[in-house]
Amino acid sequence: MTHAHHHHDHSHSHAAPQSFNLAFAIAVSLNLGFTLFQIIFAFLANSMSLMADAVHNFGDVFGLVLAWGANWLLMLPARKRYSYGYKKTTILAAITNALILVSTTILIAYESINKFFHPAEVNASIVIIVALIGIFINGGTALLFMKGAHNDLNIKGAFLHLLGDALISIGVVVGGVLILYTHRLWLDPVIGLGIVIVIFWGTWGLLRDSVRLIMDAVPRHIDENKIQEFFQNLPQVQAVHDLHIWGLSTKEVALTVHLIMPGACLSDADYERINAVLKEKFNIDHATIQVEMGSPDYPCKRSEIC
Repeated sequence: MTHAHHHHDHSHSHAAPQSFNLAFAIAVSLNLGFTLFQIIFAFLANSMSLMADAVHNFGDVFGLVLAWGANWLLMLPARKRYSYGYKKTTILAAITNALILVSTTILIAYESINKFFHPAEVNASIVIIVALIGIFINGGTALLFMKGAHNDLNIKGAFLHLLGDALISIGVVVGGVLILYTHRLWLDPVIGLGIVIVIFWGTWGLLRDSVRLIMDAVPRHIDENKIQEFFQNLPQVQAVHDLHIWGLSTKEVALTVHLIMPGACLSDADYERINAVLKEKFNIDHATIQVEMGSPDYPCKRSEIC
């Protein structure tokens, strides 16, 4: 029975990543092309805000490539050595992406501060036109990931990045218009710095969540107290030991627990019911439950530690 239950889960999770392959392909190729175009014109226009936007876009294209790769790895079957498959790569992708963005932003911040004290002529019309194109490309590709964003950290990362890029491009357009009409050249590095702060802000959350997942902490959307209560309140359960909840990937959660049940044991039907509640109510995909009689001769070794 449990086997059938898990089998159902696997077929379910296989359908999801597949549907984003096309979205990733479109988003990566469009954004990569645009980023290169943007870097060239940032040099031509001598604009720090456009360069910061380009770097942000490049960080996001790289992030998209990582997310795409991780999304593909989610579909690979488990091997003998990798009994959970390659799902954790989604977490590695998220963490790598965050670290790359942090390092590029430091570089841009340095350049912008430099430019602020030594203002240079900026070609504002190039800045406006290029950033306008960016709004359409980023905004359009963000929509491709909208439907998957609420239940997968990886897809959510892709969606938020692209949406953020579109908003930042709007800021660059506004800055370009202001420079065009007021000729205040210091506006350009200031907008560059503003973009750096935005990138930093967004990246921090991603870094925190992925570190949490890599450390096998309880994922943020899981309420471990409610789960503990659920097990405690099962009929005949005297105590709950050794409850662990951790993320197998950016979208799958596993759990192990010891239930002390002196007068009873669980039937296959009970397991099926418990698994169903864990899945529907608590988002647990993979549960392993150990039932013990709790006799004093064989105490639960883990109960003292956990």
